Amino acid sequence: MSNPLLTPFDLVPFSTIKNEHYLPAIKAAIAQAKNEIEDIYINEEQPNFENTIAALDYSGNQLSRLSVLFFNIYSSNADDEIQHIAMEVSPLLSEFGNDVNLNEKLFHRIKAVYEKKDSLSLTTEQHTLLENTFKNFARNGALLNELQKDELRELDKELSQLSLVFGAKVLNDTNAYELLIDNESDLAGLPIDNITEARETAKAKGKEGWLFTLDYPVYLPFVTYIQNRDLRKKMVLAKNALGFQDNENNTETTLLTIAKLKIKKANLLGYKTYADYVLEERMAKTPSTVKNFLNELLEKSTPFANKEFAELELFAKQKGGIDKLERWDGAYYSEQLKKSKFNLDEEELRPYFSLENVLNGVFDIAGELYNIKFNKAPEVEVYHPEVSAYKVTSTLTNQLVAYVYTDFFPRSTKRAGAWMSSFKSQFKKNGVDERPQVSVTCNFTKPTATKPSLLTFGEVTTLFHEFGHALHGMLSDTTYPSLSGPHVYWDFVELPSQIFENWCYEKEALSRFAKHYETGEVIPDALIEKIKAAASFEAGMQMLRQVGLASIDFGWHAVESLENVKHVKEYEAELTAKTSLYPETAGVCTSTAFSHIFQGGYSAGYYSYKWAEVLDADAFEYFKEHGIFNKEVAAKFKQNILAAGGSAHPMDLYKAFRGAEPSIQPLLKRGNLN
Repeated sequence: MSNPLLTPFDLVPFSTIKNEHYLPAIKAAIAQAKNEIEDIYINEEQPNFENTIAALDYSGNQLSRLSVLFFNIYSSNADDEIQHIAMEVSPLLSEFGNDVNLNEKLFHRIKAVYEKKDSLSLTTEQHTLLENTFKNFARNGALLNELQKDELRELDKELSQLSLVFGAKVLNDTNAYELLIDNESDLAGLPIDNITEARETAKAKGKEGWLFTLDYPVYLPFVTYIQNRDLRKKMVLAKNALGFQDNENNTETTLLTIAKLKIKKANLLGYKTYADYVLEERMAKTPSTVKNFLNELLEKSTPFANKEFAELELFAKQKGGIDKLERWDGAYYSEQLKKSKFNLDEEELRPYFSLENVLNGVFDIAGELYNIKFNKAPEVEVYHPEVSAYKVTSTLTNQLVAYVYTDFFPRSTKRAGAWMSSFKSQFKKNGVDERPQVSVTCNFTKPTATKPSLLTFGEVTTLFHEFGHALHGMLSDTTYPSLSGPHVYWDFVELPSQIFENWCYEKEALSRFAKHYETGEVIPDALIEKIKAAASFEAGMQMLRQVGLASIDFGWHAVESLENVKHVKEYEAELTAKTSLYPETAGVCTSTAFSHIFQGGYSAGYYSYKWAEVLDADAFEYFKEHGIFNKEVAAKFKQNILAAGGSAHPMDLYKAFRGAEPSIQPLLKRGNLN
């Protein structure tokens, strides 16, 4: 069988790839990577930076490309067959990673270079790579004895499989739920576009009426606008019961096992908790630093959150006769209150935010800041008809900067949420600057038969957020693959994404792309003022919610034992006692579908969203002081943050950009929390 993945390629040849190609190709790439690594540790020359550290970083490039390709497809277009292949691929990659990290001969060479680092004339990037390489091996078991190494191999294999099981169960539970409404009067309050989409969804499934799923672009408008409280309750309970129901998709045992195995792994490697292990390689450094940070946010936000919740509760009582505000009332009455306070209706904004216009605005703003341009590239193959590809070039030199793929709409084979990933990382080797290929994946409101995709303002900021990550990948200018683009400390990685959201609130930026999809009219100044005024609406409640999610994360990962935890829901209630505003609700649980920490890479790291908000608020303050399109500030941000990747410690990079360490005050000021 001819396998296109076994032939070297630059752009991915999606049209010729079949599911059955992935497993044999990845097995072949593992064998190739093993040979490349063997060449390093059998080298009879004295170990030095180039023949050991750099050689190791460049090794396994084909395997890296195939594995990220496969798992991008797994996240974006996973049919049943892909899910089964993932269960085979994941342990193979885990086993390979352990074989490398636990290779004594290889580590002996790395250690030899590391021990003479002070006598080597290394660049900052080379020094960082050497430090990272040595620490990576030490932190992944290189110093363990043989019995301990075998135990670590088994732990990592089991963890990799369980994370896939967790994700598959959440996806299956999500896909299993449908709410069919056959009485049109029950749709009162819901925008016409969402009603039309629900009608089309029902028709596509051969059903009469209006069909609603738990896909976020369907779920959010439903719970925000549907006047029927019982129906809102059904949807909210269904969404918050994912993984917590008495069916084959229940994740309680899975997540408990994952969390306990992580403690076991941390202990084996010499750490008290999994958070101690993770945070050693983060800006925050220690669990106590994170806890102090979260406590400070808790202290700052609680008075405001309590006041905001009391206001919302009173409003709901006056407006709807609600005696007790429940979680299925929150989004609905918050929207009504915001409309009342700011005379702002989110649906009033949608016509100004067609997906096409917003995407062009992203391209325009990024182009203005960083001297790049985006051109659609229909000749580039894609993995699904809804995906588009763009070629990014420099406006100064006309040279290739990157390729970017966009994938915007929900599918049953696609996980929820929004993310940026890469099909190829940037690096330099043998005088060639290999340019990156990145992807931006979201789950936005679909177009209907009569209207284009019209985004909520929240979806607008999501697109800017993920594109900020993409810029981090696209504009990378490092030598070594493991230091390129978003390969940075986890609590630093959200800075490029979160800062880019800020342009969504500025008239100078909005006037470029916020145009009525029918008339072309630029969004009125009055609406922009309302957007800015409403930006800090319920900021205290939002901050408290994020602290609550970070507390759940730390509750699973910053403890020495979970042996006394018998009930996931009860334990979660303890963790969120200080951050919960709504009454306790039976049958719902956050942990059981918390994919960020049990499937993604945010274990012991969910706090980083708020940590990075401190950075982004402080950084954008610098832009505002000089102009949001100031070329000098943008050049400094590009050079020291976006292009630099992980080539130096993030605090050093931030200070090189800003001239000082970040202050929390701009964040508090932005949310009117000071």
